[in-house]
Amino acid sequence: MGPVISVVSYGVGNVGSIFSMLRKIGAPAVAAATPSEIDQAEKIILPGIGAFDHGMETLDARGLVEPLRKRVTQDGVPILGICLGMQLLGQGSEEGVRPGLALIDGHCERFRSNGHPPLKIPHMGWKELRFSRSAPLLNELNAESRFYFVHSYHLVCDHVGDVLATAHYGIDFTAMVERANVWGAQFHPEKSHRFGMTLLNNFAAL
Repeated sequence: MGPVISVVSYGVGNVGSIFSMLRKIGAPAVAAATPSEIDQAEKIILPGIGAFDHGMETLDARGLVEPLRKRVTQDGVPILGICLGMQLLGQGSEEGVRPGLALIDGHCERFRSNGHPPLKIPHMGWKELRFSRSAPLLNELNAESRFYFVHSYHLVCDHVGDVLATAHYGIDFTAMVERANVWGAQFHPEKSHRFGMTLLNNFAAL
């Protein structure tokens, strides 16, 4: 198994289910809640649920924004953003006004409920993914792998090459991103049973 995974613990969402899943796959993990703990991180998971601005404000209030950016962009530490955590990897969101971490070029947009029948928002439930290419994070996953989503906003990438997988809910939307050592999953792998366990195991083994 690879290096210890630091799970960013900043009070936005319950990280207990992530730790539980990591324990099941035998991946060593610790909580990272301070700048010094981020500075020591060898591999990072950034979880999150809720509003974009609240997530960024909470990271900023704890002094974690610049340490996260430095560790990922300068030191090359792998990061996996989950749900809101993936959205925070982008440059911003129409949900709020604060800038994101800007590790991926793109902004978050709300699902539009224009169709007939109208879309229910938030989008909740299980979806299969359409993979854009092969990648280490996708080892042993295929088109029949299903993941659990709960979200009202989705990341729109500026560069199609950053999109690792899409799913469909009214429109095709970005379900996973990959740029060098930056990864994101809009769904909850920790709630996606064996498929999510496989994905987290792949991240642990990077």
